[in-house]
Amino acid sequence: MRDQTIFALSSGAGKAGIAVIRVSGSEALLTLGRLTGLTSPTKRRAHRVKITKPETMEIIDDGLALYFPAPNSFTGEDVVEFHLHGSRAVLKETSSLLIQDPKVRLAEPGEFTRRAFDNGKLDLTAAEGLADLVNAETSAQRRQAQRQIRGELANLYGGWRERLLRAIALFEAEIDFSDEDLPSGLRDQVDKVVEILEA
Repeated sequence: MRDQTIFALSSGAGKAGIAVIRVSGSEALLTLGRLTGLTSPTKRRAHRVKITKPETMEIIDDGLALYFPAPNSFTGEDVVEFHLHGSRAVLKETSSLLIQDPKVRLAEPGEFTRRAFDNGKLDLTAAEGLADLVNAETSAQRRQAQRQIRGELANLYGGWRERLLRAIALFEAEIDFSDEDLPSGLRDQVDKVVEILEA
């Protein structure tokens, strides 16, 4: 499934002035060309495009398209975003065109974030923070989610990991070399590390 190109509405559902449909995967650029005729977009630049039905050339909408080449995109894959008018008819017909391509399918919930995680664009705490941010209802929840996305929680866990590894190494040294002259106070150092972790 990871070799398939996926798409989904990235903005809120329902009527809106603008809606964003994101496409991610190896077929993203070809999909852009198929729907708009734009085959050589400038990366990270908005291009005015017309979404058309390939078989009839009927214009579905006039909007913007942006291309983010791999690995410098949210997912780490080629990504195309269509910024269209947010009417249900435009979104339905554009989605219908995307689904007609056998190499493109509708994304599962959270699949863009999963691909970002799989491609090393996010660590687990940042991915969880992103999910928390999307679901945040209060300022406190938003702030906590932002801290996770920025890596503060990962840094905290990394510090704990280093301290635990140090404590284990000191403890193993005391056990393995108990009959040799080791610096005194190894047990005190282990106790100090454990005390810091408990705080």
